[in-house]
Amino acid sequence: MNAAVEPAPVRIPLKGLRGSIARNMSAGWQAPRVAMAIDIDMTRCQALRKTLQAEAGAEKITATPILLRALALNLTAHPRLNALMRDDGIEPMANINLGVAVSLDEGLAVPVIRDADKKSVIELAAETRELATAARAGTLAPKAYQGGTFTVSNLGMTGIDWFTPILNPPQVGIVGISSVADRAVVRAGTLAIAPMTTLTLVFDHRAVDGYPGARFLADLKRLLESGDGL
Repeated sequence: MNAAVEPAPVRIPLKGLRGSIARNMSAGWQAPRVAMAIDIDMTRCQALRKTLQAEAGAEKITATPILLRALALNLTAHPRLNALMRDDGIEPMANINLGVAVSLDEGLAVPVIRDADKKSVIELAAETRELATAARAGTLAPKAYQGGTFTVSNLGMTGIDWFTPILNPPQVGIVGISSVADRAVVRAGTLAIAPMTTLTLVFDHRAVDGYPGARFLADLKRLLESGDGL
């Protein structure tokens, strides 16, 4: 009896988009990175979302553009995180250009929203949708992926509780957004239920120390939970 012949293993070659992702992630992993997370009460943001949805018409408003606006505004007060790591030093960037990770069938793309701090939640919602749609269709020009100064990776739609994204070099910071879900919280000594999410900041410790990183997250929490200026 002839022995069964095992099929040859299948390998996905590290070339094209998959190869670019592999090289970029390897570079990001080599940085001396720190991760820290904070829980956010999204009650005010959900109320804001409903108000903005009434103004936006057919444009769907989710929590994502609200988080993007808060993040962009917060970066104006924390410029060391809106920076690029160069061979000879740290380069703070004048413009806040948010890279938004988009999942594709063949990998991951990160188109850039330029001058995100100057755009409203409704404008950010429209641009995020347009960029994601074009990225998945493969119609974005190479320039659309260039010039990012900080990256956002959102896995909230998957129901994930938290995660630590990998830096997108030469950027020194990235925020991971998890799902929004009702959790038990304590308010003034009383147990309550609130829509909560967890945001994780990963940063290059060569550019940013732990205390400024923690301040960044604390200020972002205050901004989202108050809704001021959003």
